Amino acid sequence: MNLARRFLLLGSVALLAAVPGRSVEVYLTLEEAPGAVFPEADSFERRDIQVTPEFRDKLRELVGRAKPSIWEPFYITFIARRGEEVLGHAVICEEIGKHRPITFIVAVTPPGKVHDVAVMMYRESIGSEVRYPGFLEQFDDKDLQDPILLYRDIRNISGATLSARALSRGVRKALAVIELAYGNKTQSNEN
Repeated sequence: MNLARRFLLLGSVALLAAVPGRSVEVYLTLEEAPGAVFPEADSFERRDIQVTPEFRDKLRELVGRAKPSIWEPFYITFIARRGEEVLGHAVICEEIGKHRPITFIVAVTPPGKVHDVAVMMYRESIGSEVRYPGFLEQFDDKDLQDPILLYRDIRNISGATLSARALSRGVRKALAVIELAYGNKTQSNEN
């Protein structure tokens, strides 16, 4: 079974394992997600980044004290282009909210700054306000030099503290994944 199918199977298992009475909201599909965070792009190249023990160790170093979960066997990434110009990269990640994972996509510009964040799937019964632009826009232009921590440079949402904290950790993880996979200076002639 290839990695992409395993990842989708894991997502399906997570959906089926939803706690009774809890809702699962799908806001973006895998196909829609890159266009949601890079609407100016006219093409996307998907690349799956294998998580080796070495990659995982480097990822832990880069995220620092944020301590996101690093359980994914691979990350689905996209190279966003407009014509021949590379606009940036996007990566799909998950972080645990209170009990269930939040699936989201983070777009990163060639200099390594957050371009956009969008929640793809939310599985908790409360806290889904983290999907609104008023919260997500706080991540714009952040990079690994920023704290990206609740109460430091990210405002909380009352009633969604654990989800807000999860997205803060997750955005930091996404920046680190892009840094390790592509470097923070993307070239237009990238293959």
